[in-house]
This record gives sequence, structure tokens and C-alpha cells, in this order.
Amino acid sequence: MARFSRSSAPRLLYYTLRSSTTTTTATAASQSPSSSLLAATSILRHFSAGNLARANSDAKEPWWKESMERMRNIGISAHIDSGKTTLTERVLYYTGRIHEIHEVRGRDGVGAKMDSMDLEREKGITIQSAATYCTWKDYKINIIDTPGHVDFTIEVERALRVLDGAILVLCSVGGVQSQSITVDRQMRRYEVPRVAFINKLDRMGADPWKVLNQARSKLRHHSAAMQVPIGLEDDFKGLVDLVQLKAYYFHGSSGEKVVAEDVPADMEALVSEKRRELIETVSEIDDKLAEAFLNDEPISAADLEEAVRRATIARKFIPVFMGSAFKNKGVQPLLDGVLSYLPCPIEVSNYALDQTRNEEKVELPGSPDGPLVALAFKLEEGRFGQLTYLRIYEGVIRKGDFIINVNTGKKIKVPRLVRMHSDEMEDIQEAHAGQIVAVFGVDCASGDTFTDGSVKYTMTSMNVPEPVMSLAVQPVSKDSGGQFSKALNRFQKEDPTFRVGLDPESGQTIISGMGELHLDIYVERIRREYKVDASVGKPRVNFRETVTQRAEFDYLHKKQSGGQGQYGRVIGYIEPLPAGSPTKFEFENLLVGQAIPSNFIPAIEKGFKEAANSGALIGHPVENLRVVLIDGAAHAVDSSELAFKMASIYAFRQCYAASRPVILEPVMLVELKVPTEFQGAVAGDINKRKGVIVGNDQEGDDSVITAHVPLNNMFGYSTALRSMTQGKGEFTMEYKEHSPVSHDVQTQLVNTYKGNKAAE
Repeated sequence: MARFSRSSAPRLLYYTLRSSTTTTTATAASQSPSSSLLAATSILRHFSAGNLARANSDAKEPWWKESMERMRNIGISAHIDSGKTTLTERVLYYTGRIHEIHEVRGRDGVGAKMDSMDLEREKGITIQSAATYCTWKDYKINIIDTPGHVDFTIEVERALRVLDGAILVLCSVGGVQSQSITVDRQMRRYEVPRVAFINKLDRMGADPWKVLNQARSKLRHHSAAMQVPIGLEDDFKGLVDLVQLKAYYFHGSSGEKVVAEDVPADMEALVSEKRRELIETVSEIDDKLAEAFLNDEPISAADLEEAVRRATIARKFIPVFMGSAFKNKGVQPLLDGVLSYLPCPIEVSNYALDQTRNEEKVELPGSPDGPLVALAFKLEEGRFGQLTYLRIYEGVIRKGDFIINVNTGKKIKVPRLVRMHSDEMEDIQEAHAGQIVAVFGVDCASGDTFTDGSVKYTMTSMNVPEPVMSLAVQPVSKDSGGQFSKALNRFQKEDPTFRVGLDPESGQTIISGMGELHLDIYVERIRREYKVDASVGKPRVNFRETVTQRAEFDYLHKKQSGGQGQYGRVIGYIEPLPAGSPTKFEFENLLVGQAIPSNFIPAIEKGFKEAANSGALIGHPVENLRVVLIDGAAHAVDSSELAFKMASIYAFRQCYAASRPVILEPVMLVELKVPTEFQGAVAGDINKRKGVIVGNDQEGDDSVITAHVPLNNMFGYSTALRSMTQGKGEFTMEYKEHSPVSHDVQTQLVNTYKGNKAAE
């Protein structure tokens, strides 16, 4: 009803005064306040029921709409050393989150609030950098930390998943650097609308127009400047806003007083030229503005602002802001730009996957009226146990509610709901769609989805890629075993692509992940965060084995050693599963009659499964295998589950060689981006590594090469690529499939395995 009473009241009163007779009005005015209120109430009753109902429905709708429109979830990302930490520091200062500014390499020994460098050495990524919340002009802004690395696709995907918009920071001297390209590519992949900020205009050699042209050519940005700097380098004084046509100067010890003045006379020609360029660029993609532009109508600031907002949210245009965070200039207009041009949570379409319908995509309207859908996107080990960050996509979450973890099916009560203010927490009772909150005491993994039980949606696919590389790790000192296992447990929860297992033969702890760097980082984190030195074995590729033809088995397991013996006979065959079958192991029982009592059948299946865990070639698991049981024999006294399990293990070993087994190795889909002049060297190197090049495209000055390369030949590739391309090349690789190795590689692998066995 809030809106009804505020906006409709004047109209109501006007309506009542006009429609009622003058006598009523006069008497109402002359009476005491209470009776005049009665008069107004009686007039209100005359108000048509239809209008009231309409006003009511009007009033009902916006209880959440207004607060949703006044909310932004943004990330700040950039190339190393473009000044994103300094920028975040200023944002927190101007929005009142912190009360004094500390520099990154501060002489005062405090360091910036969000600075991850020192903190990263001590404790990984600090809690406050996960989501900091601030207020600017009655708008709530959540700033979310975005990891920049490709090896952690799952991490990056989740962080960008939670964002509705982003600020891409570029250095006015360095321009568009390699990491800027990577970050921009990720934002494009996850469809994040963004604004650009050209920082460090106070440095020697600053040239924002060069950077703007680089962004257009290298990043393929459809962009234009929203501001023109007044002076550059040491003379950098302020900015001219091209939308409002005002000059802004930043006074006060920390630039907190923004003074608006008229555009300096000597800059008017440049400003009108740049404003025309901005209008032209936007009108190419916005029909409404194009119409006004072509008819030579004067374009007001409001029209231009609306057009830029439409184009930015549609991801067709990127507004470019400028400034110098270090010199406290240009940060407040950038914050205004975030409010004006980046989308609020209801303007972005988010999709969930319906688990009841085979992961079919469902669009979430994002309203708090729907069923609850929330994603746990980050976990932290806090003082009070596990702190879980949730982004709420739909519905409302309240303290004390029961919520269901869709990934595990567990029902959990929300014990405590907090909003994070850097490292302080503020307890809240409820939160609705679009907000980012944290909960305590909820046991879950990163990437889990919570609902209220009425729907079975997940925000990220439950199909986690299989790990492709393993390392043996063990703590150097025996005392640190507890901390070591604590670390591994926590990392497994945080990252579903990271697995921990035990090698049954050597008893070593094996960690598996998505690549060399992925595992190196975890070993490093164990060292830094848990102070445990771990020794690392040689990386091991996860090979598999499979059979290529049908082979019969007929095995009798008989043991007589006084007392009850063992007796079990199994007859049947093994064969490869057809291509594209959903399971990797299938057991079929085609027994006719009661040759083997039915209670022994599960033991036979278990025996074959166990035997398939390590093939005879190189001791790796056997996949795509179908075992069919057609006959057998049992003894009235001596047959037992153990006897049949042993019989099936030996039967498998007996017929395995006859089924012409082959070794499968993980093949990676490698995408390389290298400057064209290095294309020949890189392609030659891929061929040397037994890779198959499947695509080669040109993207600006770069060649994009797609290839399928066996993982076993990719060790140390990042170093090799850097040296081949003077550090300019970059590559990403993801698991594609397991495919058979060539005959010579198979012989070599088998001989190595046999040699190791003999040595043991």
C-alpha cells in the first residue's frame, strides 16, 4: 500500500474535491481535524471500486520492484597492475564503507582493504573480497571478487554467474594487455554486460584515445567515450561528461567534493566532436536514438542516457569512463555510470536446469514471489565454522526456514542469515531475490543449489567434468597429518573438480584435478593456508583400458582345505558396450534355471566389478565393458558368496587377454591463441606432441588454433608455449574424451608397468 498512499493520494484528494459539492468541502474545511478525516473517508467510499482495485493491484506489485531496481551486483576485473584494488578502495571510501584510504603498497603498513596480495600469501582470498556491499545514492551495490584464471573454470563460471554486470579496468599506458583479453573473453562467454574504465590518466604517457582504439580492434568492443579528460599526465584536472555536458572537478583531500562547472571554452570543439561520435556509435545499434539522430532532432541528456542503458544491457555497446583512482579523480562518475548503465537483477535473464526434466533450461523471472532458488557460490572457513555465500535468484529466504539442497537432497534449517560488510557481519531476518547473503552452519559444497522443495532446479549443471590428472601427495612431517586431511576435505567441498583418493597398492594419497596448474595451486594452498609442507610425486595421467572383442569365460573355483571348502563355477562372456552407452559397466544375468542360486548373483557381479577396477595391461580401470552370465554350477555345501566372487575375479582375468584389450588415454581439446607470426612454430610443436589440429581461425592479429592433443604429451606445455611465443601465447584445455592409444605407445606403457611391477 505504500505506493498507493504516496502517489495516488494527491490525485484522490483532487478527485474528491472536484466531484464533491462545495458545501461538503466547506464544511470539511471548517470542521475539526477528526471530523474532516471522517469526511475524507466518506468521500473515499464514493471512489469507484474498480479504481480502488486497480490502485490496490498497483500497490501490491512494487513492494520488491523498487528495491530490486535499486540494486547492482558487479565485479571489477582487469589485467594485473591496472589498478583494480586501488579503484575498489576508492569505491569503498566514497560510499562510506571505509573511513580512510590506504594505498596498496602503503608506507603506513596497513595496505588496502581489498588488497589480496599480502592476504593472499597468508590465507588465500580473504573473506571480504568475496562480496562487499556498499550504498551509493540510495542504491545498494554488491562488489564481487572475480577470479581470473582459466584453470579454475568452475570457480570463474560461478563468480561470473553471480554477477549482473562488470567493470573492466584498462591502464591508460599499458592499454589492452593479454589478461584483459582473457577476462573480456570470459565475460563474453558468460554474457555479462560491462562498462570500461581507463585508469591511471595521471601517469606519464597516458593516452586514453589509444586505449579506446585498442579496445575496439583487439577486444572487438563496440564502444565510445562517455567522458573527455581535462588535461593529461601531471595536468590531469578533471573530466567533461559528454551526456550532461558538464565539467567535473574533484576537490578536497581525497577528491570527495565533486564540483560541476561549465565546459571550458577551449575544449568546446573537442567535446562536441566526441559527443557526436558517442551519439553516432550508440545510434548504430539503438533504433530510437537513430531516428532522432537522422532527423537532426536535438538529443537531450535523458534520451542519450536511456539509449546507452538499453544498448549496454543488450550487450551491444560498452560505455568507456576515465579517471585516475590513485589521484582520486573520476571514481564518483564511474559509480554513477554503474547505476545508470548496468542492469539490475530483474533485467538479466538467469536460467536454471530442471533436474526432473533431464536438465532442461528454465528461465527464472527473478521475482521474490516465486519459489526459492539460491546458489552457494563461495565457501569460507570463518571463526564460527563454514560461511556460505548465497546469491538468491528467486523467492525469499528467512532465518529459521527449512531449505533443501538439490545436489544432495538434504533438508537444512537456516540457523543464521547475515549480510557481509567487508569483514563485519550484519544479522538480517530475511533476504529476497537479487540479493547476496551469507549463511552459517549450512554444510554444503560450492556450486550447490538450494530451493524450498517445491521445484528441483539447479543453477549449474550437475555434470562435473572428470578429473584428468593425478598427483601423489603426502605431508613431509608425520605430525601435520590432521591439518593435511582438513585441507583436502575443505578443497574438495569448495571445488567439485578436485578429487582425493587412496592408491590401494602404494597407500599414497592421490589428488586429481583438471590440469597441472590446478593441482600445483592446491599444493601451494596447503602450504600457505595450513602451513603443511607436502611432497609431491610425479604427475600421473588417468588412463583407462577397454576390451575390443567378445571373449568367453568358463572358470571353476574349487578349494578343499579341511572344513568347509570353496566351490563356484561361472560360464559366460565379456564384450565391449556399444558406442555412446550411458554406463561404463553392465552386468547381465541370462541364467536359465537354478544352476546358481539367485542369492549368489550379486556376489558374482561384485567380483566382476572389482576385477574391472584394474586391468591386466597397466593396472588402470576397465571401461565400456559388458559381462554376461549364461551358466554355472554350485555345490550344496561348499558354495558361498566369497567362492563365487573369487570365481568371477579369476574368470575375468582368464578371458581378458583374449578380448584384445586396448589402453585409452585422455585427449584434451586445446584452444590456443597466438600472434600470427608464431603460428608455424606452434602448429609444428602440436604435431610433434601427436596432436590433431581441427581448426585454425584468424581473430584480429591472432591465430586461434583448435587441436585434440593427448594429455600425456601436454606436461610442461605452458612453459614451452611461452618460450615459443615470447610470452604472448595463451592456451586453455579441457577434457574431450578417452581414445585408444597407438600400438607403439601401448607397448611402451605395458613394458613400463611390467618393469615397475618387477622392481617392487
